[in-house]
Amino acid sequence: MQIVQVNILNPKAAALLQSLADLKLISIEEQVDDFAKILKRMRVKGSRQVPSLEDITKEVETVRSKRSKRGKA
Repeated sequence: MQIVQVNILNPKAAALLQSLADLKLISIEEQVDDFAKILKRMRVKGSRQVPSLEDITKEVETVRSKRSKRGKA
């Protein structure tokens, strides 16, 4: 089996390729852009739990106090 990448410039070419696929002469696999994959993953992870403003503020204050103590020691 030989694998090639084809960039379709004319919609008629897509129809021709689909006809070849229908005849089972070729198979067509659409590739998802890497950026699109990452973006989709981030959206899924982001929709699970969004921290509240109070949670973010507490975390920032905790980190700041640790840094402050470290700097004074």
